[in-house]
Amino acid sequence: MIVVLMIVSLVLGLACGLFDIENILISTISQNTDLVLYILMFSVGISIGMQKGILKKIREYHFKIFIIPLGIILGSLLGGLICSALLGIPTGYATAITSGMGWYSLAGATISKLADAELGSIAFMSNLMREIFSFFVIPFLALHLNQYTCIAIAGATSEDTTLPVILKYTNEETVVLSVFNGMICSFFVPILISFCLNMV
Repeated sequence: MIVVLMIVSLVLGLACGLFDIENILISTISQNTDLVLYILMFSVGISIGMQKGILKKIREYHFKIFIIPLGIILGSLLGGLICSALLGIPTGYATAITSGMGWYSLAGATISKLADAELGSIAFMSNLMREIFSFFVIPFLALHLNQYTCIAIAGATSEDTTLPVILKYTNEETVVLSVFNGMICSFFVPILISFCLNMV
């Protein structure tokens, strides 16, 4: 049900943007998107904090906590290499696009600025599709594979937009790993994009 509500919300948001619908609520939300995200993170923090001993358990991972973000970064770059071979586009461009790891707004804008608008548009759409695809796939992965795979499909968005779905279908431990993963992946997105485009 949460996936349906999120897709409906996205479609309504797109409609409001396309038709330039304005009212006090929409203006307030659009001007305070960071605040909305902070409220979401605060709510998730409360949920995690209520689980006694969860942070102690996460500390037990030590360096193993970096395995998930490292795997996602390497997997995204590998996906770019495969797309480069299949589509015949330069490796640097393909890996730059996949280096967005779902963060479509930054990937699109950065690649448009560093390369060109067409490539930036492709980066925007492909990373947006990864995020939307995540909304549908996360419930299936949580049920049929394991909860950590839910973080992998979400990529850099695992700390914000896809976090509610991960919270709904997994557990608090996975949510903590998800937030940590999102922070690490988001940190590397602009670095990897710049690095990959410099290879062209």
